Amino acid sequence: MRALFVTNGHGETAIAQRIAREVLAIAPDAQLDHLALVGNLPSRLMRDVGPRAEMPSGGLIAMGNLRNIAKDLRAGLALLTWRQAAFLRRARGRYDVAVAVGDTYALLMALLTAAPSIFVGTAKSVAVAGYGPLETLVLRRARACFARDEATAAALRGRDVNAEAANAIADMIEPADQESGARAPRYGAPALALLPGSRESAYADARFLLEIVARLTESWPQLGAALSIAPGLDARVFSRDAEQNGWHVATTDDDLVPFVLSRQGREVVGTWRGSIGALLRDAALVLGQAGTANEVAAAAGVPIIAFEEGGRRSGRWYRKRQRGLLGDALAVHPRSAGQGARAVADLLNDAPRLRSMSEAGKHRLGPPGGAARIARRIIAVGAT
Repeated sequence: MRALFVTNGHGETAIAQRIAREVLAIAPDAQLDHLALVGNLPSRLMRDVGPRAEMPSGGLIAMGNLRNIAKDLRAGLALLTWRQAAFLRRARGRYDVAVAVGDTYALLMALLTAAPSIFVGTAKSVAVAGYGPLETLVLRRARACFARDEATAAALRGRDVNAEAANAIADMIEPADQESGARAPRYGAPALALLPGSRESAYADARFLLEIVARLTESWPQLGAALSIAPGLDARVFSRDAEQNGWHVATTDDDLVPFVLSRQGREVVGTWRGSIGALLRDAALVLGQAGTANEVAAAAGVPIIAFEEGGRRSGRWYRKRQRGLLGDALAVHPRSAGQGARAVADLLNDAPRLRSMSEAGKHRLGPPGGAARIARRIIAVGAT
């Protein structure tokens, strides 16, 4: 079987790779190719194909974000899109199935291959904003559609879309490699997981989250944290920024734990380049500026605090949307280190609320198994 995954985001690429693991577990001889419409990260389990490039927005151009759209257009987005569409048209007859992971734009591009298509929706939900009439017309062209929750799937079925619920995010809790998962840093009690995200803004977000941790250590002497460094980001920039902000940096020989941060002679923060699932195993709370990684944390039952800048419309929209998806598993506070530290301390001292947020996240994201269901459908469609 020859399958092409088409993704349009960093988180969507991670979801596609998780589904690919399940496909290869069932059909180890399957040929899996991957076209990333957004970003230029190499795939671990799939063969990278087609034109790709990093854009300034990191793919965050939804809801009329004119500033990011303008930046991407200046960086060559229009030419990149034309080249990707041309590649997909040339791929007609090459694949048995095309799998779009993301939104309807990814499916529109996948349909250019003329192969039977499967859609894995990651962004839309009736809990926030359902699929509109034009999107529904596109979804009807897919052989199968997987919505992130049953309510959204039911709404699509009511409009003649072959939809069912399956969310692969809960499957991302499990580390891809048990041996490397055991190497994830575990510092302090309580333990915080810091998820600054995978876009360029992650460097500034990491500085902000580390400032909160520094303030917390003044009243929580045993508190520790682990900082996730996403693929494609430069660990040296995180290290340099931390050192400039008063942290002592000790590099290591472990490629998954590039450096450790100390204050007043105590190791406080370990860094991590492995799977998010391994990082969350012992975390009491997530400080998360991420997208998909925050959802993985919710699925794992780890409460999340995120921070937004009041003056940034795009930031407010993004967190409002994520709050709608995750419900009470996510608390959103203003982007202030002082207020943020107080909010974290208050939540850590509120065991009933922590339990309530944990249960809310597991309820919203659902149980594992979605990736395997999607994989079985991919194989079935690819065999016809």
